[in-house]
Amino acid sequence: MAPVRGIFPHLRHFFMPDDNQKTASPKLSPWLQYAQTRFLLWLLGSWLAVFGATRLVLLAASFAQAEATPAAILGIFAGGLVYDLAFLAYAGLALAAVVFLLPQSCWGSGPARRVPQLLLFAACFAMLFVALSEWIFWDEFGVRFNFIAVDYLVYSKEVVDNILQSYPVWPLLGAIGALALLVVYRLRRVLSVPAPVLGWCRRGLLLAVGGVVAALVAATVGQDFPRPREGNTYQRELAANGPYQFFAAFRNNEIKYGEFYATLPAADVASLLHGEVAEPVAAFVGSEAQDIRRRIDNPGEPRRLNVVLVTIESLSAKYLGAFGNPRGLTPNLDRLSRDSLFFTNFYATGTRTDRGLEAITLSLPPTPGRSVVKRVGRESGYASLGRQFRAQGYDPVFLYGGRGYFDNMNAFFSGNGYRIVDQAALPKAEMEFENAWGMSDEDLYRQAVKLADAEHAAGKPFFLQLMTTSNHRPYTYPEGRIDIPSGEGRAGAVKYTDYAIGRFLEAARQKPWFDQTVFVFVADHNAGSAGQQDLPVENYRIPMFIHAPALIEPRRIDRLASQIDIAPTLLGLLGFDYTSTFYGRDMLRDGDWQGRALIGNYQHLGLYDGERLAILSPRRQMRSVGEDEREVAGDDPLVRRAIAYYQGADHAFRQRLIAWRGD
Repeated sequence: MAPVRGIFPHLRHFFMPDDNQKTASPKLSPWLQYAQTRFLLWLLGSWLAVFGATRLVLLAASFAQAEATPAAILGIFAGGLVYDLAFLAYAGLALAAVVFLLPQSCWGSGPARRVPQLLLFAACFAMLFVALSEWIFWDEFGVRFNFIAVDYLVYSKEVVDNILQSYPVWPLLGAIGALALLVVYRLRRVLSVPAPVLGWCRRGLLLAVGGVVAALVAATVGQDFPRPREGNTYQRELAANGPYQFFAAFRNNEIKYGEFYATLPAADVASLLHGEVAEPVAAFVGSEAQDIRRRIDNPGEPRRLNVVLVTIESLSAKYLGAFGNPRGLTPNLDRLSRDSLFFTNFYATGTRTDRGLEAITLSLPPTPGRSVVKRVGRESGYASLGRQFRAQGYDPVFLYGGRGYFDNMNAFFSGNGYRIVDQAALPKAEMEFENAWGMSDEDLYRQAVKLADAEHAAGKPFFLQLMTTSNHRPYTYPEGRIDIPSGEGRAGAVKYTDYAIGRFLEAARQKPWFDQTVFVFVADHNAGSAGQQDLPVENYRIPMFIHAPALIEPRRIDRLASQIDIAPTLLGLLGFDYTSTFYGRDMLRDGDWQGRALIGNYQHLGLYDGERLAILSPRRQMRSVGEDEREVAGDDPLVRRAIAYYQGADHAFRQRLIAWRGD
């Protein structure tokens, strides 16, 4: 036992200063006797306080949605403390490495003592800036940081411009700068108390201990643990730590389906998928069991009509009078509901523009992690809607109101059969109004009319796929168009979006190509995905119209469907024969198909059949949401359908089963 007893004096010597090292402040606890550890503990303690305050503010902002009972609040803060400490285990290790490299003179009374004070100011400013960013992100998405925030770092110009135009950024930055200075001022005396400095051996030992702690945290704390995996989504998000989730998302922004989600045998997936996409006009020609490639033989002669497919930014169904909104924001879209094929039971596949474009263009379910649009290096070469039109003799054009490098759109569309026309390709003189995200919808529609005129003059049918930008924060648009001033909120942006659509159709009606043109208006995604459930189905409902008054009799289509069904419906409407890799179906074809909607976010994947929602989540979790939410087994029929769609789509992407083969 003598060797063991001999350890304790050394441990005491490590944590307690020697008698000849006593400081001028005997009241300080042993941990605070050393200058570096004192500095680190004050700094990490300040961060912990900011994390708690941030959680409290976000809880207050979403108190009702979080169903914040005393027990729920206790769970939120207890789970949140685990995540806060987990992040500080990593951050503390990095900060300690920096602090321990500072020379001894920085901890004395000379001018070099300003260096730790500057480091403290920078750290305090950073933590307050993160807290402010979390509030802005929560205000927009109703969640803590996820890989959307990671993407925003890549597209910093649009994001920064958007924030500058939406919030009083400079006063806010000034306020957090002043608060950081106040913290440094209040702690200056504590930090300037003479104290011994850790030697290099002790610094190394502390870093080693910190490394062990960080490794233990990495092995035990993840994006989903210890947060509850079911129940109220607001509670789960509030129990998270924003910076921790940010770095976890950065590491995990592409997810292999089979490693994290429930699976079925390949033969079962193949059988279920073939049953989902089988139609009387389809003959399977795939090269392997899970390959859904099939030859579509539409009856009758093909009609080489013009097509204008308008994807509208963030337009939830709840804003339209046709869906019961009483505010009168959408008179033109409400008129379209009476004069078009009006799809009343239609859903977005995701919560971001790139998800909508992926579903509309590739007819692919939303596989977990990044959309195909943003998988750099693997975003091209697919049997897209654009390639199908190009094979029919069209010159497909993707016309975007913003800069096409955002969300990797230019690479995706140019690699899948489209010609690109975006804001960067147009002279400034042709744009009357711009904001952070791009030109106004009116400018975009003027460009569409110009392109259509040129194609018509050349005697060619045209396929234009548009993506608008105006219905997005900062909600700015040309003044004098509507009775809501620019920049006042979503309602004004929705009303302006509707106004611009009305002006576009009015201009198109004067053109000789109008009667031979099919207009499709659909949202890219809903205006907000936050809710008390992981996949709040009603939030995913979006409007869709097919408008061709000289060609199509108006009627309501109540069949359940989602964005992956647009491409086969449009090609079926035109009567084209083609080889399909689409996971969607023709919504207009007669039959007893009841429909279904595929919806998801970056982590949870769902299949909705009109009555129940099956949810697939990481850790192979399977749930059913109907009258209540409960975990279910893998033999649940709806869950099996969901697994087949998502497992099959992931397999098809990775094995290039959805590639264009020129047939």
